[in-house]
Amino acid sequence: MKDVNNVIDNTYDSLNIARTARPVAGSTRRGENPVLFLVGNSTMRTGTLGNGKNGQWGWGYFAPEYFDETKITVENHALGGMSSRTFYNRLWADVLKGIRKGDWVIIELGHNDNGPYDSGRARASIPGIGKDSLNVTIAETGEKETVYTYGEYMRRFINDVKKRGAHPILMSLTPRKAWDDPDSTIVTRVNETFGLWAKQVAKKERVPFIDLNEISAQKFERFGKEKVKYMFYLDNIHNSAFGARVNAESAAEGIRNCKGLKLAQYLKPVETDTVTGASRRKGCPVLFTIGDSTVKNEDSDDDSMWGWGSVIGELFDTDRISVENHAKAGRSARTFLDEGRWDKIYNALQPGDFVIMQFGHNDAGAINTGKARAELPGAGNDSKVYKMEPTGQYQVIYPFGWYIRKFVMDAREKGATAIVLSHTPRNMFDNGKISRNTTSFGAWSSQAAADAGAFYIDLNKISGDKLEKIAWEEGLGKVAEYFKRDHTHSSLRGARLNAQSIAEGLRGSDCPLKNYLKD
Repeated sequence: MKDVNNVIDNTYDSLNIARTARPVAGSTRRGENPVLFLVGNSTMRTGTLGNGKNGQWGWGYFAPEYFDETKITVENHALGGMSSRTFYNRLWADVLKGIRKGDWVIIELGHNDNGPYDSGRARASIPGIGKDSLNVTIAETGEKETVYTYGEYMRRFINDVKKRGAHPILMSLTPRKAWDDPDSTIVTRVNETFGLWAKQVAKKERVPFIDLNEISAQKFERFGKEKVKYMFYLDNIHNSAFGARVNAESAAEGIRNCKGLKLAQYLKPVETDTVTGASRRKGCPVLFTIGDSTVKNEDSDDDSMWGWGSVIGELFDTDRISVENHAKAGRSARTFLDEGRWDKIYNALQPGDFVIMQFGHNDAGAINTGKARAELPGAGNDSKVYKMEPTGQYQVIYPFGWYIRKFVMDAREKGATAIVLSHTPRNMFDNGKISRNTTSFGAWSSQAAADAGAFYIDLNKISGDKLEKIAWEEGLGKVAEYFKRDHTHSSLRGARLNAQSIAEGLRGSDCPLKNYLKD
């Protein structure tokens, strides 16, 4: 088969290293609990270690998060570069040794079943599910081998698993970043090749088939082309952590929805968030506010530090809109995303809702040491892989503006309206002028909003101008009343000033959120 992936892959993993890096089959077993074995290629386990060191992740890394580890353990035996043929010939025997009666084996192979039969990586299988075979001599080694069809290798996996008394499951391939044509919004499927063949084999052998390709492809089509771009990293096949998590979630959904598949009883219950969006009333939108401690703080009494998100509801007609403050002190745009806080907002959003976002106070400093919460500077699309010292894990870090664009993009995808703010001014003056962020986070917030099609309010300027006026007319001592304990955090008076500045910015814009402000 022609290699249509257009990926140059010269990083064939050493089998000796791979055997020591991958788990010993069955070694995670707890008592008499079953084990779920994952068999696949780099879309399931990227690289020998599968640790995201190059920014690419396989969905098998995240799969254990969906299973109850007190009932079943998940072992990822996939390896980058494997085809059905090479996995069966080189790795399968070791995996098979650990499989016992009652275990489960998910097989997802096919991405690498193309190219030459007898040279180079010599990993192609014969297309189809027939009984054809081909005797070859590997050009580089002189080794003789009989090559079978893709379907025949699948049958061999299935029969070997059944002989052990275990349960095989076939999955179609993860979707690629490929569209039916340049103008199409339809993700290219594999339902005429490996997806079809895997389904046909599963039907004839009477084993479950889960169309992972279709489940994830439908999600990608809802996301749209721009969002799908960051589901992949470096090429059109290998996923970023975002894409790998989508595929892991799709695999779990497929298991849960596959009629009669008893593996589903080992999945964790689907968690339901009953807090985010709980203020929603029929026919009324919700305004969600997100950000750091200047948006949500102690907010308890007149003598505490306050965030503007806890008082901005005073300015809206709450008979027609509800306001929820989901900001968290100490968070940057990146850590707000990393901790799953944005996911809760995303899942709760409905058409007609609004999101006001303000980050920047915590987005400078160390990226991978200490608090490890900063992003790359700027609003571009560059990225860099860092090893995060607090956790030892690798992570792709993007510029500040990238995270803002993601929030905006996600909100628009759900039919909500996004409003981006520059961060609140600090009580730092020089010759009567308050410190501004116009060349850093203010500029990057503005650029990100413009690029993503969001409304933008320069809160830093509006409130900064007010504080400068107060300093000029009444002195810096008066300005201090708008802050609490330091030069960044607001008093209740300061929080209300910032909330009023946001309202002023809304009134001067075309943003439909202004229609919900009190007269």
